[in-house]
Amino acid sequence: MSASLSSSSVSPSAVAPGAAPTQADLLDFVRRTAADAELIASLPLDPEGRTWVRLDGPAGSEAWLIGWPPGSGTGWHDHAESVGAFLTATGELKEYSLATRLPTDGWQTLELSEGVDRERRLPAGKGRSFGRDHVHEVHNESTEHHAVSVHAYYPPLPRIRRYSRTGQVLRLEQVERPADWQ
Repeated sequence: MSASLSSSSVSPSAVAPGAAPTQADLLDFVRRTAADAELIASLPLDPEGRTWVRLDGPAGSEAWLIGWPPGSGTGWHDHAESVGAFLTATGELKEYSLATRLPTDGWQTLELSEGVDRERRLPAGKGRSFGRDHVHEVHNESTEHHAVSVHAYYPPLPRIRRYSRTGQVLRLEQVERPADWQ
C-alpha cells in the first residue's frame, strides 16, 4: 500500500531555506512526526504485510510512515547515497547493522570481518540517524503486536540495494529504483 499523507501538526521545514537537511534535522523530524498520535493512528495496518504512506519531509527529503505486522522485516539493505533517520512510534523494532563501510559498486559477494555486527533495540520513542551507505535490516520481532515507525532520507532515495547474508558472506541480490516502491 502506498499513498501520500501530510500531517498538519508537524512542520516539515525545520531546515533553513535552501539548506540540505542533516542527519540531526532528519532525526528531529521523525521524532516530532512520531509524536503526532493522530497521524500515527491514521496509518492502515495490514495483518500480513507492511503498509506505508509517504509524508512531506523537511527541505525536499523523502519521508515515510511504515506499519510493521508481527514478525515482519526488511531484509539486509542500504539507502545508497542518502543519509537518514528513523524512529519507532509504536511497538518495538530491532535493527541489525554492519559497523563497516562497504564498497559502493563493483562487487557481488563480500566476506565480512568478524566483529562488524551491531544490534539495536528500538522501543517506542527511540530512533537513530545514519550516514550514507549504512547497511542494516529492521524487524518487528513481536509475535502479537504491530509496530509503526517514521523514516526520512536525504537526498530522496536514488536506489536501495538489497542483500542476502549467510554467516559472514554478504551478497548483492537486487538494486531497486524509486519506481519499484512508490
